[in-house]
Amino acid sequence: MSVNIRAAHPQDLPQVYDLIKELALYENEPNEPTVSLEVFVRDGSGNQPKYRVIVAEEEHEIIGITLYYLGYSTWKGSMMYLDDLVVRSAHRNKGIGQLLFQELIEKSKEHQVNQLRWHVLDWNKPAISFYNKLNASLEAEWITCKLEKDKLYLS
Repeated sequence: MSVNIRAAHPQDLPQVYDLIKELALYENEPNEPTVSLEVFVRDGSGNQPKYRVIVAEEEHEIIGITLYYLGYSTWKGSMMYLDDLVVRSAHRNKGIGQLLFQELIEKSKEHQVNQLRWHVLDWNKPAISFYNKLNASLEAEWITCKLEKDKLYLS
């Protein structure tokens, strides 16, 4: 297996988008991805992309990704947020997730962040096991809160 780990190019984003849809199926939420491909590509391109992607590529096929963005913590300062780490099901348990996560750590160092943060579903035992092997702190006392678009625009 010869896997190339690299930063995504704008032309990769349709394949990245497909992988995110595959993740939604795995998480039993096939209707949750509502951003269009056009908006996804626009938001990830240009001089100031809203997110960045690292891809794992094998024979010109993207088989895994990490999608992340930079943020700020009032307690910790500069941080990076990992939104998704996905490896196509046919390529799991081959060390690709480890390669992607290691590259994300390198990006964290390049950006001189003080913290790398992400969420994991409490039922996703393979992911939890993976993160435990990385010596990550899994903080059960924190609850994810969000306001969806329909609630943001209430008058």
